[in-house]
Amino acid sequence: MVMSPLFALCSRSHAAQIQPYLAMNPVLFTSTLCGTQIIASAAMFAANGGAPSPIGQFDQQADIGAVQISGSASYDAAKQEYVIQSSGTNMWVDHDEFHFVWKRVKGDFIVQTSAEFVGPGVEAHRKLGVIVRASLDPRSSHLNACRHGDGLTSLQFRRSEGAPTEEKRFAINGPDVIQLARIGGIYTMSVARFGETLVSQSFSEVALGDEVYVGLYVCAHNNGVSEQAVFRNVRLIRPAKEGFVPYRDYIGSDIELLDVATGHRKTVHHAADSLQAPNWTPDGAALVFNHNGRMYRFDLAQGRVEPIDTGAQTANNNDHALSFDGRMLGISSGQPSMVYVVPITGGTPRLVTPTGPSYFHGWSPDGRYLVYTGLRQGGADIYRIPVDGGPEERLTTAKGLNDGSEYSPDGKHIYFISERTGRMQVWRMKSDGSGQEQMTNDEFNNWFPHVSPDGKSIVFLTYGPDIPSSDHPFYKHVYLRRLSVDGGKPVVIAYVYGGQGSMNVNSWSPDSQSIAFVSNGDPL
Repeated sequence: MVMSPLFALCSRSHAAQIQPYLAMNPVLFTSTLCGTQIIASAAMFAANGGAPSPIGQFDQQADIGAVQISGSASYDAAKQEYVIQSSGTNMWVDHDEFHFVWKRVKGDFIVQTSAEFVGPGVEAHRKLGVIVRASLDPRSSHLNACRHGDGLTSLQFRRSEGAPTEEKRFAINGPDVIQLARIGGIYTMSVARFGETLVSQSFSEVALGDEVYVGLYVCAHNNGVSEQAVFRNVRLIRPAKEGFVPYRDYIGSDIELLDVATGHRKTVHHAADSLQAPNWTPDGAALVFNHNGRMYRFDLAQGRVEPIDTGAQTANNNDHALSFDGRMLGISSGQPSMVYVVPITGGTPRLVTPTGPSYFHGWSPDGRYLVYTGLRQGGADIYRIPVDGGPEERLTTAKGLNDGSEYSPDGKHIYFISERTGRMQVWRMKSDGSGQEQMTNDEFNNWFPHVSPDGKSIVFLTYGPDIPSSDHPFYKHVYLRRLSVDGGKPVVIAYVYGGQGSMNVNSWSPDSQSIAFVSNGDPL
């Protein structure tokens, strides 16, 4: 138990007097009030209505243990990033000293962040990470997704209060992407260097209770210095519950903007249910997306949502796309699904496909053709049809699912996906269907390739090998990956809890610098 010096205080408003000392050490202190010694903690003070203001998505912040230099944390709402500063001798053996930004959480959760230290630092073993604790006591049992200043990375844990700290080390050195999840009684730590896929370790031998303290931390590993770290892309996620039924049960959705070069993300719009498939308009001013079957326009400057009139078609699926000039919107709607076109300003949709099911995906750059997936005679293939109507032309004949077709900006190629070689992979062909070639060939299932406006890159959605190749379900751990149109090895640009609806349509910004996508999760 760590005590601060005694203070002689006497006032009618004890809470007002306590607050400055809690700011110095919010975990625990003793004081003398009107001749009576008391012990106060941050949790006790909060219970009496004197809690500090929330910081970003978290409830509070606190120094844990006998830190010599008071720590701090700040949140930049414009950048959506946290800066945490702390001293502290260590987080090891039987007690801890660090600065903690935390939230009380019950049940399952996922915490994601990208983090980096600021400056060269003093100690090689300074630490940052994500931690879950039974209490704010420095000796608390905990489980800690930890990255050291020299790159050492480990899952550290204290099985019970005051017990010695143990660890399970990772082979990876210096990851900047950190994730800690609890599903049932199993904790899983996942890490990656930005651009690479995650590696994980799971652990179930620490019982912390149903309600825990979850958050971000920094420890200097030297009580005479103060170290600083930046945390970006922080997501506190309540995942879908066991027994979730697709297309009946939904959790929350966020539309996010992603800088494809840096991986920095920004949430711009939230709904408690299903947002899906944002398109970026060619003028860069807005996003077009699906919300519960209806189409909407989101003004990026004003943060305003406006409905797009699609007439009788009010049960649209997430297979929609804007024409290259931004004047027309193609939608898929109905049972069976059929392809329609409607002015982007709204109006009465015009039926284009002669039969169904047909699932729309892309316009030709000259606006003359639409490409879509048609389910015909037990097969699923890519078809092309004149936008003004006429006979459809079958472009693929391979067995299995062929889907997600989209023209390149120069009109020379159509990118699509196919499971013809076993897993779902990215392919392309010439615009007449000839010259079909495989673009990705790995252990993952890759969906919905989208070509950048400058024609240099494609981004696509990636599921792990545990997901069937013909399925792209909701609420899974997925990657957004980028690949040069000249080929090579894909790189990860986002680590997302999402899937179906996250990036079904082309969501590149006009300058080819950013994409929009949907992530999922109820707030913790």
